[in-house]
Amino acid sequence: MAETTSSTADSTRARRKTRQGVVVSDKMDKTVTIALVRRYAHPVYGKQVTRTKKVKARNSEGEQAAKAGDTVRIMETRPLAKTVRWRVTAIVERAK
Repeated sequence: MAETTSSTADSTRARRKTRQGVVVSDKMDKTVTIALVRRYAHPVYGKQVTRTKKVKARNSEGEQAAKAGDTVRIMETRPLAKTVRWRVTAIVERAK
């Protein structure tokens, strides 16, 4: 019984959404604002349309903290604050 519970927990964690975006603000203490950009073809005209959404993510403390301009990978998580629903899992590329 315990084995099925642990495998269920693993599959639940695997279903969490992950996204990649650019940090646009790091002025808060533990939180960064990330711009998620998605591109899709317009349903009628076929032209590429760009849509940007800003989300807030919990940032790690210390030396590994993401700064403005960094490209980061984020993962969906439980609500951590009123507007924070994501957490930074990795820094893909540092700002130049």
